[in-house]
Amino acid sequence: MSPWARGIPQRTSLLGVVFLSLRRIRVAAAALVAAVALVAAACSSGGSQPAGSTGGGSGGSGGTGDQAGQSRLQVVLSRGKLICGVNGQLPGFSYLDPSGQMTGFDADFCRAIAAALFDDPNAVEFRPLSAQERFTAVQSGEVDVLIRNTTWTLGRDTVNGMEFLPTTFYDGGGVMVRKDRNVKSLADLDGATICVLSGTTNEMVLTDRMRALGASFTPKTFEDADQLYATYESGGCDAVTSDKSQLAGRRAVLSDPDNHVILDEMLSKEPLGPAVKNNDSTWFDVVKWIVFATIQAEEFGINSQNVDQFKNSDNPDIRRFLGVEGELGKGLGISNDFAYRVIKHVGNYGEIYERNLGPDTPFKLERGLNELWTNGGLLYSPPFR
Repeated sequence: MSPWARGIPQRTSLLGVVFLSLRRIRVAAAALVAAVALVAAACSSGGSQPAGSTGGGSGGSGGTGDQAGQSRLQVVLSRGKLICGVNGQLPGFSYLDPSGQMTGFDADFCRAIAAALFDDPNAVEFRPLSAQERFTAVQSGEVDVLIRNTTWTLGRDTVNGMEFLPTTFYDGGGVMVRKDRNVKSLADLDGATICVLSGTTNEMVLTDRMRALGASFTPKTFEDADQLYATYESGGCDAVTSDKSQLAGRRAVLSDPDNHVILDEMLSKEPLGPAVKNNDSTWFDVVKWIVFATIQAEEFGINSQNVDQFKNSDNPDIRRFLGVEGELGKGLGISNDFAYRVIKHVGNYGEIYERNLGPDTPFKLERGLNELWTNGGLLYSPPFR
């Protein structure tokens, strides 16, 4: 059992509330500093030094950007820890357990990156971010990577200046209602009040789908997920829409989960995965291949319990993968045994999934599209060679 496999909290802890109240201040401050730096750079003479922080400070500061020509990889390595932007309020993906430990599927991918870089899955600082704050936090340099149930879209890939990594969870938009309403499809919610988080793809999807059905509805938007689900549970709205994985996580901590159902209808495609700041191919490649390592390990049959045995394998593909031979890690600018570190400390993709979302958790999410390609799913890693 992983040290991060915890019980599901029934209420957000005091620490979570403090995070919620402080994180907007942090992002606003980081964005302001970034803006000042850009103005200074624009006004400086051709021979002056580029404005802005080097981003390589110590402690809890994420910096406001990277020194000219310096990859985020060097900033993270110099700092000695990863700063990972997460949701912090989503059971199953990233949330504070009763002991104050950040746990969940997304949180474990943050730990996988830390393990690869530092041989220490705990060399990570989690920054809870709202849907509105997340992209600014990446752009300003407050966080090194965003792993926060975020959908990859064309607009976010371009206008928001993100680089999306491999999809770690293939999801879809859904709707949750009370069982006693006897709602079978979205069309049955004509005239209903529907709760939705602002700044999410679900907000646009809901509007588009209801318009296509010729159905009317009253949206009730929230910036805070806890407020949204409290309103829904108290009867302040007839239904709530979000990604199905989020609905499953939130249903598990309602006072009477069995009184709520998630409709079978899939409203949209929602490929969720990590994202980093645009135009840093070195850092992008590092995070990308760390994610792929968790998938490839499962395909090889390598897990946290048997990875040491596989170091003695005669298979050259496995030997290169684990860093026993070759210099794959060196090509990325990190340790050759980065994949071994990830699997040893955090596990392969299947272990991460089962530990946080699988049949032995309150969420009981079937893997479905999140199976390996060899099992009919969409997970596929390019070769490690």
